[in-house]
Amino acid sequence: MKRFFLGAYATSPCETHWDAGAEAAYWAGLAALPSLGGLEYPFTGALHPYDEAWALAHLKPEWDLVLTLLPGTMDRLGQNPHFGLASDDAEGRAAALAFTGQARAVAQRFNEAAGRRRVVAVELHAAPRRGVAGVSASAAALAASLAELAAWDWQGATLCLEHCDAWFPGQTAIKGFLPLPEEIRAIRASGAPVGLALNWGRSVLEERDPAHVLDQIRAARAEGLLRGLIFSGCSGEETPWGAWQDSHMPHAPAFGVEHAAPGSLMTAEAMAQALEAAGEGLVFLGGKMTARPKGATLERRLGLNRDFLAVLERI
Repeated sequence: MKRFFLGAYATSPCETHWDAGAEAAYWAGLAALPSLGGLEYPFTGALHPYDEAWALAHLKPEWDLVLTLLPGTMDRLGQNPHFGLASDDAEGRAAALAFTGQARAVAQRFNEAAGRRRVVAVELHAAPRRGVAGVSASAAALAASLAELAAWDWQGATLCLEHCDAWFPGQTAIKGFLPLPEEIRAIRASGAPVGLALNWGRSVLEERDPAHVLDQIRAARAEGLLRGLIFSGCSGEETPWGAWQDSHMPHAPAFGVEHAAPGSLMTAEAMAQALEAAGEGLVFLGGKMTARPKGATLERRLGLNRDFLAVLERI
């Protein structure tokens, strides 16, 4: 059986406040999913936003982790628009490097607590946003950051630049980071052993076209850089997840599963095409979704994750 990763934090019942009992029940339900091999785990500046000891105690021993720095990156961009590894502003780039150093320390703590290399990958991002007055981002600045980061001891974790929707003139971007060709150029210029990770929905948002995902997967694979693929949906329709939003919409109905999202462009066929384009050898593969309505039951939250894995196992 293949084992997959889930960005399960996005479906957590603790969206707005900490409830250790509700979260424990949720994690227990996740632990019962046989094909779940690990979590895409959010880093915002600490090992856990509420209770680090709780997190270490409740992680299933065999779960691996992919540490994503995007939640913390977006928080810091809200405070400083120059923040980012690709920033041409020296202070903004230094702040992003320092934040990444905090993530490295947390990855080491996860490994030490588990007594093994638990963190298998770390997802980095090419912030800041382009299209913001006075803000500048470049492949050259990103290359310098990647070269510096690759010299640190990551205890065997694969560094991945996760591509987010890029900024283009005349189109409203959600993240607005560097285009994929510039990210590839930065990786090559850095000389660092850094790979690429793609999120299905974020690639669709870039050109409002599911075919764009396949183009980006093939481009990353052709460069020998593709390391991770996370399925997260979106839609051009007005749905509870919004239209053309990076809101982690679940997959479309498929194979008769109970929990899905009508109107999602992420159909089983689209997922199958992406998997075929990606080929073998990924460091991590999985998905991330949010539950709607926001007050969704625990059964709904767990059901979305369970049924996503069921779809992924069948395609």
